[in-house]
Amino acid sequence: MTETVPASSGPITRFTDRVAAALRGSRAGLFVIAVVVGLGAGLGAVVFRYLVSFFTWVFTGQAEFGQGGWVGSSHLPWLGLAFFVVIPVVGGLLYGPLVYRFAREARGHGVPEVMVAVAENGGRIRPQVSVVKALASALTIGTGGSVGREGPIVQIGSALASSLGQWIRMPENRMRILVACGAGGGIAATFNAPITGVFFGVEIILREMSVDALFAVMLSAMVADAVAIPFLGNEHLLSGFPAGIVLHDPRNYLLIAVLAVIAALIGLLFKTVLYALEDLADRLWKGRPEWLRPAVGGLVLGLVLLALPQLYGVGYPVMFKTVAGDYALWFLLILAAGKILATSVSLAIGGSGGVFAPSLFIGVTSGMAFGMVVDHLFGPGAGSPALYAVVAMGAVFTSAARAPLTSFASVVEMTGDFTLTLPVMLAVAIATAVSRGISYGTIYTTKLLRRGQDIDRAAPWRAFADLTAAQVMRPLRIPIDLGARRAAEAETPSIVDAAASALPGTVTHVRDPQAVFATESITDVLRQLDEYGRDGLPVLSDDGRHIEGWITNHSAIQTITRELGRHVVTPSTKAFTGGAGDRAPAGPATPLTGYQLLEITIPRGSSALGKKLGSITWPPHHLPVSYVRGPQLRQPDPEITIAVGDRINLLTRGTTEKEKAS
Repeated sequence: MTETVPASSGPITRFTDRVAAALRGSRAGLFVIAVVVGLGAGLGAVVFRYLVSFFTWVFTGQAEFGQGGWVGSSHLPWLGLAFFVVIPVVGGLLYGPLVYRFAREARGHGVPEVMVAVAENGGRIRPQVSVVKALASALTIGTGGSVGREGPIVQIGSALASSLGQWIRMPENRMRILVACGAGGGIAATFNAPITGVFFGVEIILREMSVDALFAVMLSAMVADAVAIPFLGNEHLLSGFPAGIVLHDPRNYLLIAVLAVIAALIGLLFKTVLYALEDLADRLWKGRPEWLRPAVGGLVLGLVLLALPQLYGVGYPVMFKTVAGDYALWFLLILAAGKILATSVSLAIGGSGGVFAPSLFIGVTSGMAFGMVVDHLFGPGAGSPALYAVVAMGAVFTSAARAPLTSFASVVEMTGDFTLTLPVMLAVAIATAVSRGISYGTIYTTKLLRRGQDIDRAAPWRAFADLTAAQVMRPLRIPIDLGARRAAEAETPSIVDAAASALPGTVTHVRDPQAVFATESITDVLRQLDEYGRDGLPVLSDDGRHIEGWITNHSAIQTITRELGRHVVTPSTKAFTGGAGDRAPAGPATPLTGYQLLEITIPRGSSALGKKLGSITWPPHHLPVSYVRGPQLRQPDPEITIAVGDRINLLTRGTTEKEKAS
């Protein structure tokens, strides 16, 4: 056994601890942090937009590039058209090692990693992801990667929010909300679309609706957009689209319905090609250095760009030229197919970027082609071709991501034209139904399904999801005041002291306890018990100043069983045996500093044999929290008669020098 000596806490540390406790323990604190997250997400979006423009300018001499066709870089004129082939290779040599060395989860479009962090990891994302994602995605786009900005900014904002939440030690249920706030704020700021940001955060990232979550994400999106406007302007992102385009004849809604079905199939095709090329790239590159993959694969991307320079980067200027009628029908179809290919190649080779903007690009070009066809067949009465382009823009993304609210809000809000409301609503509804009927996974969740993670599955704990740790715990008769413990700075926790000799058994195991907060949901509690709860977990008050109770697997099962109206279930041997073969925890959850868990085993000849547990006099600061007999971990019932081999788990802390002397 080893002794641990906590570092003394100064006045600044104590002040920040009090502030963190106040923010962590109240609903108002959640909203305050949501505002801070919005501020960070807004600034992050601004920095990322500038990074994209900077790297694009460094390599091409322009802030936006590609819409001019076969025109080389003004900074590298000696390369001529070979620039389109060479520059993705250069980009791969820059961002490939960066991602591989510092944050491999920054590869790809990013949103699935945030979704699984919320669904299965309590909202925890590594802090360095935000920096690596920003640099890698900006380099990918600046060197020709045919990807979007929304995936990176979602991962950047979410990583910032998660880092803040982990520093404050937010309960997992609120940590998830903060991550959604970061995602929603990033979307709102980068697209000047706060409503879209709210729907994206709640519908795609959080995937469940509550008043607290909705209000927090709204606050974050509003603040993020307000922060970004002075830097990025207040214009709608797609303000280059023609205004006032409407359907004059209700019968044309039939054409909208037909377009919605076609767009849904195109969205599913996009998803299929994306993962098919990713599989192909994995097979071809198997066993070779991953950091080199983007550079070698950049040759393939370069050839695609050489054939269609309009696919360089995000492609918003090309979208504006599309709805302006600058492209012929045949070229629009080539652009749509080319974007599917270019985006899929960009991500398959290890590039970093989003799929939202490519979905819009594919929708605009294919929708414009459809509009030109119906205009030829039915004349001006069918409406402007640009109307069908805008409608298809939302329908393709709806089919790919299956997020109708986000799709609807994005089209209406980014164009600023609310006359599109009805046709877009119809299109996204039909596209959602078609997509759901044909495919189970979305363009985001399919990446997780391929790794064996199904976040869409029906969760059996929904029936009792409202239970909290406070309802599951066994309350302590007198809560332990952690503030008093921290005030004794001279105190040194020690297990090997005079108190050990006063115990009625031999100390056979010592663990550092983790903790949960009283307001954490039963889902979070069960996850923590599985990860850290061999002997149970202490339950902290919302402000983190008191230990209010103790939770074990047994007490959790009893509460769940009671809620479900069944008989008490005996816990299995596996849940409590522990030992050297235990699965190592992924990382600390909420360490209970200054305390340890002692397990003592009652030997033959112990003075405690035959006595009631409640009659034993324990040394100061030694509290029985659980009791193990055979395979069963039980609550420390005072009426239990102690027998040979019984194991008693004690929560203990060190004693001050003054206490030792007395």
